[in-house]
Amino acid sequence: MAETHRPEIQLKVNSRRGLGVGNVIHPVEVESSPTPLLAAQRTGYQSQTPSPFREIKHFKKWFPWLIPSFVIADIVLFIITMYVNNCPKNSVTCIATFLGRFSFQPFKENPLLGPSSSALEKMGALDVNKVVDDHQGWRLITCIWLHGGLLHLLANMLSLLVIGIRLEQEFGFIRIGLLYVISGFGGSLLSALFLQSNISVGASGAVFGLLGAMLSELITNWTIYANKLAALVTLVIIIAINLAVGILPHVDNFAHLGGFSSGFLLGFVFLMRPQFGWVSQRYAPPYSRAGANKPKYKTYQRVLWVLSLILVVTGMIVGLVALLRGVNLNDHCSWCHYMSCVPTSRWSCDTSAVSCVSEQMDNQYTLTCSDSGKNGTYTLTDPNTSQLRGLCSQLCR
Repeated sequence: MAETHRPEIQLKVNSRRGLGVGNVIHPVEVESSPTPLLAAQRTGYQSQTPSPFREIKHFKKWFPWLIPSFVIADIVLFIITMYVNNCPKNSVTCIATFLGRFSFQPFKENPLLGPSSSALEKMGALDVNKVVDDHQGWRLITCIWLHGGLLHLLANMLSLLVIGIRLEQEFGFIRIGLLYVISGFGGSLLSALFLQSNISVGASGAVFGLLGAMLSELITNWTIYANKLAALVTLVIIIAINLAVGILPHVDNFAHLGGFSSGFLLGFVFLMRPQFGWVSQRYAPPYSRAGANKPKYKTYQRVLWVLSLILVVTGMIVGLVALLRGVNLNDHCSWCHYMSCVPTSRWSCDTSAVSCVSEQMDNQYTLTCSDSGKNGTYTLTDPNTSQLRGLCSQLCR
C-alpha cells in the first residue's frame, strides 16, 4: 500500500531583535504539494481549510490607529494649554515672543519650553492637595494627557509612536488602549503618594507601562521566540537607560516606576498568546486532528495571569485608599526620594514650592524669597498675580 503523506503546518515567527515596528509575530500556514492520492480528499474539506499564507486570527496583524490618535490628542491639548497660558499677558518676559500668546515661559521658570504651573493646573495637572482635599480624583487620569513643555512632548510622543504602534499591530487597539490608560493611572498613583508638594504631568508613566508590558509579553510567550536571550538583554538595557534618566531633576521617576510596574503586570494579563502546538492543531486539516489535545496556554502562563491580575488590582485599590487618606510614603521610606532625583554638584533636587514677600513703592516692586531672603526689585505697571508669581519663581529657584 502506498504511504500517505500529510500536509504540514508550518508556523513562522520573527525573532525580536530590537524594538522596531517591523518585528511582528506573523505565523502563516504553508501547504505542501498534494499527492494524487489526496487530491480528492482535499477537495472535500477545502472550504474548511485556510488558504495558503492567510493570517491566523490568533496572530493577525492589526491596523494601528489608536496610538496615533493618542499622539494627536496630546499635541492638541498642548496647543490648548499654551493658549490658556498666554505668556505675554501673565508673565513679564517670554521666550519666542513672535508666537504671541503661544510663546513659552522664561527658561528659568520652565526649562522644557512650555507653560506655567498655574496653566497646567487649570488644565488638569496632578495636584495631590486637590485630589485629596477637593475630591478631584479625575486628575489622576487627565494629567496623563498633558505635558510640561515642547521638549517633554516630543520625547514622549516619539517613544509612544515607536513602542505603541508595534504593540497595537500585534495585539489590537482594545488591549493596548486599556494597558496604556491603566498604566498611566498606576504611574499617577505612585507619583501622588511620593511627590506631594508639586504638580505632575506627562504620558511618561503610560509609555513606561508599554515598555513593562513588552518585557512581560516576552516572558509569558517565551517559548514562541527565537533568540530569546538577545531579545531579553536588549529590552532590559533600554528599560534601564530610560529609568536612569529619571534620576535627573524635573523628571517624575515615580510616575515611570508606577507605570512600568503596572504595565509589567498587565502584560501577563492582556498579552498572553496561545502556544504554537495548539494553533497548529486548530488549523490543521480535519483528518489529522485525531487524538490531538494540546492546551491553548501553558501552565506557567495561566499562573502568571492569575497572580498578575491579583497583584495589579490589589495594588491599585491599596494605593488609591492610601492616597485618599492623605498618606505620604516618604514618611515610611526615608531613602525613596533618591529613586526620582539624585542630587549632585551640578543640580539640586529641591522642588519645594517657593513663596515671596512683595513690597510696592509706586511702580517699584521688591520681592523677597521667604526661605533664602534673596530679593529683587522690578519696575512694573499694574502687574497681576500670575506675573508676580512668575518673577518669584525665577528669583528664588
